[in-house]
Amino acid sequence: MAQQSTAHQASVTKPGALNGGSDRRALYLKLFSGEMFKGFQHNAIARDLVMKRTLKNGKSLQFIYTGRTKAEYHVPGNSILGNSDGAPPVAEKTITVDDLLISSAFLYELDETLAHYDLRSEVSRKIGYALAQKYDRLIFRQIAKGARQASPITKSGYIEPGGTQIRVGTNNQASDAYVPASLVNAFYDAAAAMDEKGVSSDGRVGVLNPRQYYELIQQVGENGLVNRDEQGTSRQKGNGIVEIAGIKIYKSMNIPFFGSYGTKYGSASATNPGITSPGNIGTFVSEGLEDGRASVTGINNNYGNSTDFANSCGLIFQREGAGVVEAIGPQVQVTKGDVSVIYQGDVILGRLALGADFVNPAACVELIAGAAVGSTNNAAFGDQYPSNVTTS
Repeated sequence: MAQQSTAHQASVTKPGALNGGSDRRALYLKLFSGEMFKGFQHNAIARDLVMKRTLKNGKSLQFIYTGRTKAEYHVPGNSILGNSDGAPPVAEKTITVDDLLISSAFLYELDETLAHYDLRSEVSRKIGYALAQKYDRLIFRQIAKGARQASPITKSGYIEPGGTQIRVGTNNQASDAYVPASLVNAFYDAAAAMDEKGVSSDGRVGVLNPRQYYELIQQVGENGLVNRDEQGTSRQKGNGIVEIAGIKIYKSMNIPFFGSYGTKYGSASATNPGITSPGNIGTFVSEGLEDGRASVTGINNNYGNSTDFANSCGLIFQREGAGVVEAIGPQVQVTKGDVSVIYQGDVILGRLALGADFVNPAACVELIAGAAVGSTNNAAFGDQYPSNVTTS
């Protein structure tokens, strides 16, 4: 009898095994007697809220940033050959594509035959969720980064506006992040700051932690934040129906939030809002931010480390604030032919090649709580424009 390799058995998905046990058919039933519970679904929202470009035949994409110019009075008899100061100044922002991002699962053909539910489409859906979650997280981290940067325009004699950090509340406690009145004030401050910096009012959005969002919409009726015709179930969905100062508000579990993604539980402090865990939250909900410096394998942009977001609690931005380049859009690939025959199953692979970074810092606003603006926890982290952070 021919010897069979067992090198990859540990990585084979066993959908019929109870909690990964040895019995591969424990969950297979003669009759399907109920609904299949679905995992927590992370909705991708950032892709349509920033500038997106498709990259071909290259490793990076250039975004041109043009500064302001001024009007001058003409002197009779003088030739008009452009402003005397050579304005407007121009700079560039280059975004590099990271390595291929993948999520995959191996499905044994016999398991699919015996399964009493549509196994393949369910696994494919979860792979899509994983890619969408990562997509949002990378973009949101870069918006927070942009809020701490000076303008890329550095020509002598020109001072272009940079990013903005706004403190929610006035105390040194992270719990201020959940105070509705403080959040409303922060949104109006952000709108005013972007107006003062000449940022377009079109495409302005805010993204909050779900608990922040629900605290906020409870005040909608009282504060007149949304037309009464839009109240009801629509405002519960967190899809941008609520507006403050022309800023559409979304909720997401993928924003950097006090060093974690989307939420943080524990005792109240300067870096913890003090929310009690509801219990049984799972590893996906309680994930902390992973390191995202350029030294991490596969990453070619600087996404910051978890310590860089110790007091971050929300984002407000306009679509010019960040850009994302895609060399390969979200795709699903499935093995077939001889490969399927050899392994008696198929690999389902989701893949994506993207890179994200801030573009116009003036269009980026980061909300912080529990620390002063410009503190060590909220200082600009390594980039080509690491100094002169503009704050409100």
